[in-house]
Amino acid sequence: MSHRFHRRSVLALAAAAIAPLAWSQSAEATLAQIKQRGTLRVGVTQAPPWYSKDPKSGDWASGVGVSLGRQMAADLGVKFEPVEVTWGTAIAALQGNKIDMMSMMDATPERAEAVDFPKTPLLFYSLAVLARDDLPVKAWADLDKPTVRIAVPQASSMDKFLSEHVAKAAISRFPGNAEAIAAFQAGRADAVCLFHPPLLAARQKLGAGKIVVPTPAQSQASSVAVRKEADKSFVEWVDKEIGKYYANGQTQKWYEEFLVGFGLDPKASPPVMKEMLGKS
Repeated sequence: MSHRFHRRSVLALAAAAIAPLAWSQSAEATLAQIKQRGTLRVGVTQAPPWYSKDPKSGDWASGVGVSLGRQMAADLGVKFEPVEVTWGTAIAALQGNKIDMMSMMDATPERAEAVDFPKTPLLFYSLAVLARDDLPVKAWADLDKPTVRIAVPQASSMDKFLSEHVAKAAISRFPGNAEAIAAFQAGRADAVCLFHPPLLAARQKLGAGKIVVPTPAQSQASSVAVRKEADKSFVEWVDKEIGKYYANGQTQKWYEEFLVGFGLDPKASPPVMKEMLGKS
């Protein structure tokens, strides 16, 4: 019994000693792996304005995440390699070394246990409303009236905010984004409240309504997820890259380029730089 226990202990100790070595070798120096491979593998999923596949060519041709990935690959002197994932499988793809980065992943505490995030935010998106063209709205207070009907996905962060700050309004709660937008489209609501990116496609599809980020702006940051590893050279490089693009306005420019290609007016769409909110 003791011999068997001793043997197990030795094996366990050996495995414990080997595991960090194997882990560090398999996931070590993503930056070096990228340069050796000659490609930057970027996770992509159909989600405009972040990622958009050209239906004719099948190429991932536009979107902030695509433009960012292409530029980062160019900066590294390697090729851009889009790898299709979903929001739900992106973290597993990073952990399994299938992709090197995934943009537009919010840095939640839960995700931070599984992957690494740069310190610098990639961009900001804001709580917004798609409202009737004739509805006067600049501030949240303008909506806080019993005569204003607002549609919102139930039990969402948007619902929580409205319940706490716009409680006087007639709030109608729906299972998801699509149902809330449909209520607005059908005239059963004067406005629909979501974070602004999903409202862009809705506004284009409906051909009516205005997207407003009411003041005070409620903005949250989004980020870039990378593989968690002992060597921090890649996440530190990503941090510098996205910080540079945000500071020089390139991130906002990529966003506006997509909007124009998508048939939207950038001046009528909320910016992704928090410093620009309220200045349009």
